[in-house]
Amino acid sequence: MPVFLLIRHGENDYVRKGRLPGRMPGVHLNERGRAQALALAEKLKDAPVKTVYSSPLERARETAQPIADVLNLPVILREGLTETDVGEWQGRSLKNLRRLKVWRGVQYTPSQFRFPGGEGFADAQERIRGEIEALRAQHDPKDMIVCVTHADPIKLAVAFYIGLPLDLFQRLYVSPASITALMISEHGSGLLNLNYDISLNFSKR
Repeated sequence: MPVFLLIRHGENDYVRKGRLPGRMPGVHLNERGRAQALALAEKLKDAPVKTVYSSPLERARETAQPIADVLNLPVILREGLTETDVGEWQGRSLKNLRRLKVWRGVQYTPSQFRFPGGEGFADAQERIRGEIEALRAQHDPKDMIVCVTHADPIKLAVAFYIGLPLDLFQRLYVSPASITALMISEHGSGLLNLNYDISLNFSKR
């Protein structure tokens, strides 16, 4: 069974300020996000990773590159790993969006929700499922694969492969620069790890 390490990109100013970047170009990692990318690279430097794939958006590529560098691998861009198309909501404040009546659809009936002028969650889930299946077909069953992508695609993938109804996928949480591990084959799938957050620290200061 190939193991997919689904990595959410590091922090950027849109994440920090609670705005929805969607597929907006030019959204780069901030200082903390760059540090997170380096920490991910350090964590994975001895992992038996065969290939590093990334969403084409800058914040994902900038997270993937340090990982690929320590593993002496290229970053391979895959459109199927890109962020959900949030259409007219791109760039808007989450605080303001939560005041809209349709926000309840995002949280409680995502299977029926489509972003205005954008993608539906059901479509996004089918896209990420198809991408993972396409990558699985290209790899040996023993391979470990890194896919740097975004929060919703990771949650949607996990929901599909563990059989969680789409309307419950928002109960999952994926932090910036976290690692989620899925083991997938034609005989079944398993969630090895969800939201392993390398920045989590309980030490006293």
